[in-house]
Amino acid sequence: MKLRTWSLGALLLLSTMHAWAAANCPAYPKEEWASEDTLKQALADEGYKIKKFKIDGNCYEIYGWNKEGKKVEIYFDMKTFAIIKAEVER
Repeated sequence: MKLRTWSLGALLLLSTMHAWAAANCPAYPKEEWASEDTLKQALADEGYKIKKFKIDGNCYEIYGWNKEGKKVEIYFDMKTFAIIKAEVER
């Protein structure tokens, strides 16, 4: 019984951690997605250097550096390019 209780607790904790880590971007039909190249160019124009650009669920996700040279991980809405979640090195 104790093992079962512990297992359920661990499962709940892991699912909570996953939900916290993931960005929650709205879903759009693919034909409504804005161009990846447009976002890449807009970020370059703002001084960002992109190391990795990928699709993560319903988000565009970038890894790179901002204009201050700090590492960033940013999730963008695929239609509006609104920032959904951002992590910046301190």
